[in-house]
Amino acid sequence: QLQLVESGGGLVQPGGSLRLSCAASGFTLDSYAIGWFRQAPGKEREGVSCISSSGDRIKYLDSVKGRFTISRDNVKNTVYLQMNGLKPEDTAVYYCAADPFTVRGMCHLDTAYLYWGQGTQVTVSL
Repeated sequence: QLQLVESGGGLVQPGGSLRLSCAASGFTLDSYAIGWFRQAPGKEREGVSCISSSGDRIKYLDSVKGRFTISRDNVKNTVYLQMNGLKPEDTAVYYCAADPFTVRGMCHLDTAYLYWGQGTQVTVSL
């Protein structure tokens, strides 16, 4: 069974850091572009960051550039999202997603990904 599982969310004060993990089971991630998305209450899901299967193409949402870092460890079959300088507006449920159809060396921030995790809550508040 193909599955993505996110972890690492929680409650953090403004300016704090969290590292989200996206672990795959039932398949290997090294052939997939991976995206991180988030959805706040009453808002549409938006792409936060993505990384190509080869790891050499990365994109970020403008509002997280310089604060978030995506990386992948194909040996551990896991993708990470390091989030620093967190702001209250980063509060959302964060999802990872895998796309086997993206051209190797590319990734994208739209929601057309095939496999999705269940999400992990990130709350930034005093």
